[in-house]
Amino acid sequence: MSEVKKTTEKNSPIKECEERYPEMTKEFKTILNEEYELFCRKQLNYGPENISVGTRCETKEERHLSLTGLWFRMNDKINRLKQLVLLSKEDTVGESIEDSYQDLSVYGVIAQIVSRGKWGK
Repeated sequence: MSEVKKTTEKNSPIKECEERYPEMTKEFKTILNEEYELFCRKQLNYGPENISVGTRCETKEERHLSLTGLWFRMNDKINRLKQLVLLSKEDTVGESIEDSYQDLSVYGVIAQIVSRGKWGK
């Protein structure tokens, strides 16, 4: 787990970035909130077991299993994006490019939660 360097309000990279790029940083926060809402809705539908694969995600081996499953899901999304973006193939399943990016982003956060031993807690 990487550590974020503590900064004072005076030299805050967040403050500086928000001042330089107000629209971009506002949109970033909006997207994060949308992804958090999607995450919560899906957790209410699926529960944590879809990621923990029937384990409690407590041991190194259980987390490895979950992370392997997440890798497969993320690989599916990367290949979907390859078809839509790089190869310009038409969508035939009703999942947009934005949906694929959103899913990939949420899976990335879930993987970090699993890695930190907090999944399902």
